[in-house]
Amino acid sequence: MRRILIAATAILFVISSCKKDDETQAPQVAPEITITTPEGGFAVDNMKWLRVNPVVKSDSATTTYLWTTGGDTLSMNKNLMYVFAEAGTYTLTFSAKNSIGTSQQQITVKVAEKTYENGIAKVYEYFPAPGQFVNSLPTWDAGDKDEQIISKAEEQLKTNGMISLGGFGGHVVVGFGHTVINKPDEYSFLVEGNGFANWAEPGIVMVSADANGNGLPDDEWYEIAGSEYKSPGTIHNYQITYYKPDENKEPTPDGMYQSDTTYIRWKDNQGKSGYISKNVFNTTSYYPQWKGDSITFTGTRLTSENIEDLSGEGTNYISPAFEFGYADNWENTAEKAAIKISWAVDKNGVPVRLPGIDFIKVYTGMRAEAGWLGEISTEVTGVKDLNLK
Repeated sequence: MRRILIAATAILFVISSCKKDDETQAPQVAPEITITTPEGGFAVDNMKWLRVNPVVKSDSATTTYLWTTGGDTLSMNKNLMYVFAEAGTYTLTFSAKNSIGTSQQQITVKVAEKTYENGIAKVYEYFPAPGQFVNSLPTWDAGDKDEQIISKAEEQLKTNGMISLGGFGGHVVVGFGHTVINKPDEYSFLVEGNGFANWAEPGIVMVSADANGNGLPDDEWYEIAGSEYKSPGTIHNYQITYYKPDENKEPTPDGMYQSDTTYIRWKDNQGKSGYISKNVFNTTSYYPQWKGDSITFTGTRLTSENIEDLSGEGTNYISPAFEFGYADNWENTAEKAAIKISWAVDKNGVPVRLPGIDFIKVYTGMRAEAGWLGEISTEVTGVKDLNLK
């Protein structure tokens, strides 16, 4: 019996060794490319993704790929995901190269002209943190759940209204009816807010492309690395939890502008805790009424050290803008309010090259209060594709 086991083991070892040799050995022939042309040929609208997935035989881990049109490189990936800005007929060349040789195949793509509304097509998520306007911008009515609130937020943004994201982490996720193209050295889009001179409530901006083609914002997100991304005062992976308040508890006023200085409790992953105050000017609940007993947010927290009370008496606060790369940071007409997709980085801070994006997420980047003005809360009034005139 022992001899049989030894023999069987030897056979398995030989089979395994042969398999590994097959996997690592160099290819014997140049790559063989097959691209299936859909009925009617390759056709797509401008500012919409073209997706082509070739089948390549005799490729290996060392095979390289290249998609070109004319003298322009479109992609160095096997599967093409590309967006054309202009209508026209394009000849694309796909090349696959291994140690034996290079193979090529051409396809013709017809790109049709289409016009698009320059603005938000859909709100996918609206989840504000506590803030003095979260139940009024948009209005929460008793019985409203996520679905109703998201619909109201979308209506606000489509009709030149405004939504408040509340304190740190409160966010909105929006999408366009087309792809926002990343044009080299050009500004890509603008997140409109209500910032003005010496009063910024900066929001972190994130972008995503519909890589899986399902029309939903469920692919990888990339942060726009604004001017403060590498600042010593910036905290990455900051997390905060807010706790639903007892609206009937005994308040603790400060005798001036705060009607309750121990209103909404919070704690973070930096070992700190405290309360969001309620002021005398906004007496409705600051906690999103359709959410549970606690809500948690994670993201990049910007420093609030530049917020200053010039009066020294709590009456004249300023919150200067950061240099670039944030929402609700500069006036909408300022060039510094615009965003470049080329500023995007992955979760490790490594720059990424995105041909275009389909979804934008904005969240409040500060955990701060400014006396009688209340919490720093990013407001959003719209998003514009700067490629569209």
